[in-house]
This record gives sequence, structure tokens and C-alpha cells, in this order.
Amino acid sequence: MSPTVQEDPGRYIKSDIIDKVLLRDLPSLYGITDIQELNRLFTTLAYNTGNEISLEGIAQTAGVAKNTIKKYLEYLEAAFLIRRVNRIDKNSRRFQRATTFKVYLTNPSMRSVLFGEIDENGPAIGHLVETAIFSQWQHSRSTSLHYARWGSGEVDIVSLETRTQKPNWIVEVKWSDRAFEQPSELDNCVEFAKANDISGHRVLITTKTITAEKEYRGITFEFVPSSLYAYKLGANILRNQMKFALAAPQQRLTGID
Repeated sequence: MSPTVQEDPGRYIKSDIIDKVLLRDLPSLYGITDIQELNRLFTTLAYNTGNEISLEGIAQTAGVAKNTIKKYLEYLEAAFLIRRVNRIDKNSRRFQRATTFKVYLTNPSMRSVLFGEIDENGPAIGHLVETAIFSQWQHSRSTSLHYARWGSGEVDIVSLETRTQKPNWIVEVKWSDRAFEQPSELDNCVEFAKANDISGHRVLITTKTITAEKEYRGITFEFVPSSLYAYKLGANILRNQMKFALAAPQQRLTGID
């Protein structure tokens, strides 16, 4: 609500949030001596928010040892600057050695502050949309989220039931309306849903502008604009808080009304 912050939000986010946490809070809490090394890692992660990364690849890009990266990732998560999302395979199995994973900023604005704003057609906009949606999901502690990738297939968000570790529902995040007109782009979702016996559930696909419902290969797809999904998701999580998991079946399926 501060008029000063509203005049220059980018400066506030960078100087009062990112810089203070990276350069002051984390070093004092965890005894980090090489602050520039931590800064290089965070900058690399911020640029690649929403991308799948590996410890080997990030070590080469950021110039930081793998063992050090593991510690820094824990610190950055504890400071609520990033969120890691682990990978599962087509049959919802976890990997014994999590060598690849996705990292999301807890707020997509941080990337814009560091690297400049992008327009709706910018090359990074798809990953920023994913980041915005995960920034809402981070407020729900009752939901175990992963992403699935196998061969050439991928599903962006998979919710696993805590007790059985079986999928409850899936969401594919897109920043276009193309999948509605060309449903073959949804084959990955069909393959995953049938492999995990959740083909009876509706599968949610976010879009740029379209709100609709369509049957494809025996599965009902619900199309919702990404902005509307993020808004409703955040509103429902805040409203229900820890009772989110006990919401009505349709809300529990996708996170929105």
C-alpha cells in the first residue's frame, strides 16, 4: 500500500527483497562466505524458472560445485525465494536419484526485475505463466505436486495422493489457445491419464483466452484461461487454507470452482 513502493515496485523487489535476503539474511543465517557464488546461482535459477534443470548442468552454468548447489538450494527454499518440483515417470514412479528437477521462483516478478520485463509473446512467457501458477500452489501445504516426463512426453502438474502416491489430478499449463483447436497436443495428457487410471477425471488445460470443454480420446478436457485459473486457485487456497483438501470434488480435482 506504500505510494513509494508503487512508484517503483521493481526497485523494491530487487533491493528490499532479493538483495537483502541473498546478501544479508542467508549469509548470516547459514554462514555463507561466498556471497557472489550464491548470487550467481540464484541469478541462473531465476533466468531458468520453470525449466527442467540438472545439478550437472546448473553447476556448469553457474560455476558452482554440485555439493554446494545442494546446500544453496535448501537455503533458497527456506528463504521462500524458490520452490523445487520433483519429477516422476509416466507411471507416477519417483526416481531414486533426483538428478533432474524443476525450479520455480516463488514470484515471477523477480525474473522481470533481474532481466527486464517481457511482453505477452516473449520467449520466456510460457515458463513465467507456469511460475505464476506454482506461486499460488505454494500456499497449499496439503497438496503434493510433481511434474511427469518420459521419453518425449510431459505433464506440467501432477498431484499425488499422500497415502497411496497415486495421481489425483493433472493440469497442463499452456499460454496459447492452440490445444483447443489441435487436440493432438493433448496426447501426452491422454497417455498419462490412461496409464494411471485417472481417465475418468476431467483434465484441466490452461489457455490464453479460451474457456470451454471438449471430449478427446475418451477424456473430458476443461479449458480455462491461465490468468483466471491462477486467480481462482489463489482465492480458493487462501479461503480454505488447510481445509482445501476437503473441498468439493470438483474443486479438489483442479483447485478451482
